Amino acid sequence: MIGSFIMNQVLGMKWLNQLIAALLSALGIDIESKIGGSLLFFLYDTIKIIILLCVLIYIISYIQSYFPPEKSKKIMGKFHGIWANCMAALLGTVTPFCSCSSIPLFIGFTSAGLPLGVTFSFLISSPMVDLGSLVLLMSIFGPKVAIIYVVLGLVIAVAGGMIIEKLRMEEQVEEFIRNARAVGIDSPSLTRKERLIYAKEQVAETFKKVVPYILLGVAIGAVIHNWIPEHVIESILGNNNPFGVILATVIGLPMYADIFGSIPIAEALFAKGAMLGTVLAFMMGVTTLSLPSMIMLKKAIRPKLLGVFIAICTIGIIVVGYLFNILQGIII
Repeated sequence: MIGSFIMNQVLGMKWLNQLIAALLSALGIDIESKIGGSLLFFLYDTIKIIILLCVLIYIISYIQSYFPPEKSKKIMGKFHGIWANCMAALLGTVTPFCSCSSIPLFIGFTSAGLPLGVTFSFLISSPMVDLGSLVLLMSIFGPKVAIIYVVLGLVIAVAGGMIIEKLRMEEQVEEFIRNARAVGIDSPSLTRKERLIYAKEQVAETFKKVVPYILLGVAIGAVIHNWIPEHVIESILGNNNPFGVILATVIGLPMYADIFGSIPIAEALFAKGAMLGTVLAFMMGVTTLSLPSMIMLKKAIRPKLLGVFIAICTIGIIVVGYLFNILQGIII
């Protein structure tokens, strides 16, 4: 009962949905209509995601204040082989929420002389499996789906980094990064008050960046949820289409959003009959391989390495999508 309460009322905020529904009904809005249902979906998901966003970023930023880039480099430098890839992937879970924010850190780690495969494990995991994705997925799909999603995302990050390491593609990194000299200055120790101020500033800064994508994602989700017939979604992304996972992954590639913007779309698609693995593949594609982040990454690495990176992530995402589709009846 305690677990159910946490999932439904704390993370899922079902009380908020009931409260907004009551307020709309009191205003004479029929929440069973398409317009009323869309308004309910938009208000509920927007407020819920913003609350979770602010709380999560505050907590994660406070934790992150103990792991500045200089310290992170030292930590990862102590590990070797697969353990270095695992550490880099885990470090990615407490760093920025989108791929574009992860790329500057990736460049810094590479310039510091860390193995290329290790830095790519970080680059893959950072947008794909951050702590925000764990909590938000738990609020919608439950703890089993969230935990399996994060574990499989970390597997993709570790395996992808190891493959790139084995291919020995260091010459594919742009020369200005390879020849850069990292500044070996430790960040000053912060007091608890300074860490709290830092966390507060990160909430404000990140909120400004992601709120447009949240509003756009929720708006798209509201349209899907209330205006697109269920049989249309099922025919395209349901179990009758064996290529649904591939289609969802490809559709997600040119888009740009973080986990907070893609979750409402995935939620609406799933409610309309899309397969679980298909919507998760869409989310992974959007957050990991968005076109803007690939354009940024192209400035740091050459086309051959960029192609290998995209291929590894795409294949991993598709495999994870089909695996979730197979397990859907068991884990939900």
